[in-house]
Amino acid sequence: MDRKKMAAATAAVVTYIKTQEEAGCLASGQDPSQGAAPLPAPGFNHWGMAGRSDHMQGRTMMQMRVFK
Repeated sequence: MDRKKMAAATAAVVTYIKTQEEAGCLASGQDPSQGAAPLPAPGFNHWGMAGRSDHMQGRTMMQMRVFK
């Protein structure tokens, strides 16, 4: 891809993201110049972690050719 096209695409994406953040701040009643409020830390998802661990273990076993 041409450098000018890549720069234009990157600038468009950054502008879009910034516009969406400002719109979100205005909708929540905050001043967009102060930045977004920090999000609360998400809780630990035990089921999600167990599922991911199971998938990783299965993939490792496939790579080690345990299953034929």
